[in-house]
Amino acid sequence: MALEMQKSVVRRVNDCRFLREYFVGDGIDIGSGDDCLAKYQDFFPLLRSVRPWDVSCGDAQYLVDVDDDCYDFAVSSHCLEHMMHAHIALKNWIRVVKPKGHLVITVPDEDMYEQGHWPSIYNHDHKATFTIVKHKSWSPVSLNVLDLVGKFASMVTVKKIELLDSLHLRNLAGDQTRHSCSESAIEIVLQKT
Repeated sequence: MALEMQKSVVRRVNDCRFLREYFVGDGIDIGSGDDCLAKYQDFFPLLRSVRPWDVSCGDAQYLVDVDDDCYDFAVSSHCLEHMMHAHIALKNWIRVVKPKGHLVITVPDEDMYEQGHWPSIYNHDHKATFTIVKHKSWSPVSLNVLDLVGKFASMVTVKKIELLDSLHLRNLAGDQTRHSCSESAIEIVLQKT
């Protein structure tokens, strides 16, 4: 996957919810790598600061050194699929966000990204695949996003779940996320209650 945060910024700056609600105050970018939201801070006028969190900071599944309720928002672009236990990671990501704060999480869609192959042939570190909802998946490690976020219904409100497929070419095989515009993903926006 290439510069996933950069690709999402191009889309998000045209959605006033990211400008006025989701990326407001101080946040943490979980799994930021070299493409942290902080690089694009000028595009989000109400964003004060973003703490990058990557492997060198510790285990993103637990965020051990991060206090409860300390960030206005958390953003994670293509990190949740690397967690051994996505539900434990999501619980901890919710934990570090203040009440009324937002979580913006992007994961690869299993059909557009893995394309029927498990283990993933495009990223050998993936521990899970994601779909919004399916009766049955080809993937033995498939997680339905609706089921996953439903486990936290007492902690969050779902603001948005969207399949990001507007530039995905269905008849083109291979990892389309290597292209400069294809996201091939699912975006989840939650608000902590």
